[in-house]
Amino acid sequence: MLKIIMPTMMLLPLTVLSPRKHLWTNTTTYSLLIATISLQWLVPTYYPNKGLSPWTAIDQISSPLLVLSCWLLPLMLMASQNHLEQEPTIRKRIFIVTMILAQPSILLAFSASELMLFYIAFEATLIPTLILITRWGSQPERLNAGTYLLFYTLASSLPLLIAILHLHNQMGTLYFPMLKLSHPTIPTSWTSLVCSLALFLAFMVKAPLYGLHLWLPKAHVEAPIAGSMLLAALLLKLGGYGIMRLTLLMNPSSSNLHYPFITLALWGALMTSAICLRQIDLKSLIAYSSVSHMGLVIAATMIQTQWAFSGAMILMISHGLTSSMLFCLANTNYERTHSRILLLTRGIQPLLPLMAIWWLLANLTNMALPPTINLMAELTIMIALFNWSAFTIILTGTAILLTASYTLYMLMMTQRGPLPSHITSIQNSNTREHLLMTLHMIPMILLIFKPDLISGIPM
Repeated sequence: MLKIIMPTMMLLPLTVLSPRKHLWTNTTTYSLLIATISLQWLVPTYYPNKGLSPWTAIDQISSPLLVLSCWLLPLMLMASQNHLEQEPTIRKRIFIVTMILAQPSILLAFSASELMLFYIAFEATLIPTLILITRWGSQPERLNAGTYLLFYTLASSLPLLIAILHLHNQMGTLYFPMLKLSHPTIPTSWTSLVCSLALFLAFMVKAPLYGLHLWLPKAHVEAPIAGSMLLAALLLKLGGYGIMRLTLLMNPSSSNLHYPFITLALWGALMTSAICLRQIDLKSLIAYSSVSHMGLVIAATMIQTQWAFSGAMILMISHGLTSSMLFCLANTNYERTHSRILLLTRGIQPLLPLMAIWWLLANLTNMALPPTINLMAELTIMIALFNWSAFTIILTGTAILLTASYTLYMLMMTQRGPLPSHITSIQNSNTREHLLMTLHMIPMILLIFKPDLISGIPM
């Protein structure tokens, strides 16, 4: 664990001391090197935990998410180069330092073997994200978005802290491998019901459950591209990961606590897909689509079967890559036309024909075309939910139908149609952007051939 966290921390002096000419090259190559080293976490072992130390333990649920978070740091750096070009060097350094500071807390949150450390790291990811949104966003509404993010997260995470302390009082330990051994007594009283509700609420806000999701579109629309990628690909997965960790301990089905959550999640997947069809703002559309995908993840984790867990795991990874790629594509459009409104950025395909290929690929993976892992995940989740209750096939089926329709709507609106009259000249797509899209696409294509790396099943 330390052999990843220490080099990540050493990125900070590299950022501060690099000469201006080599700032981006140094940080990007170094973080790509760290991402390559982190691939060794995917090596299957006989033991349930890799790197078991007093404070970290990496098992099948956390290792794909850890590799994903290491992989996205160089991609965020590459995506941010263009919009920081006008800034003085010191501000570029501050921006990169903010981005790198989010990384150790994410790594800690995904690999912590102790609930209190997990809570601290979970909350510490909020601070760099908040700085990214409120300082580097592009419009004055970013302060409002930062307030939403801060208060949603704070209001939901104070009950989580109290519930963790209460759990410590009851169990005498917060160490995950120990907690798995001691089965908690079946909660019947109101206090234990409220306690388990408090445990789930913070992750439901983070993952966003429909109804607690209002901070997400705001934060996504106002964040710079690195902030959007960080939010969509990693912080949403923190919520899903926390739910997966705690359902194994709390067993919500004994207190009928899983019914409202599954209902809300599936209904939310339906509703946000319908909202996507009416969006005029490109980044907001992608943000709502990630709410609907995470709704499927929440519904799957609440029924706690092996199939559902592995489906949720695969969907989290594939959604991280897909939505991050979609945000990068939206950002390339935004940097050229300076507008996120779909009507004002129509018909880009004849101008940027190579970018149209990336748009097509990203949209096809987003709507779960057959060979992709998105399809495998959604099918697994649908089968697990159908096995739990046959009625859910109506909700999930309609949601997937709507997903396909808004994805095609997004593709048609950005690529086809008459060119707006105000776009006279547009700069070409450059190698950096193509490399960025390729690095998003390569893991997705490779995971088609071996999805059991990320399926969360102990190998």
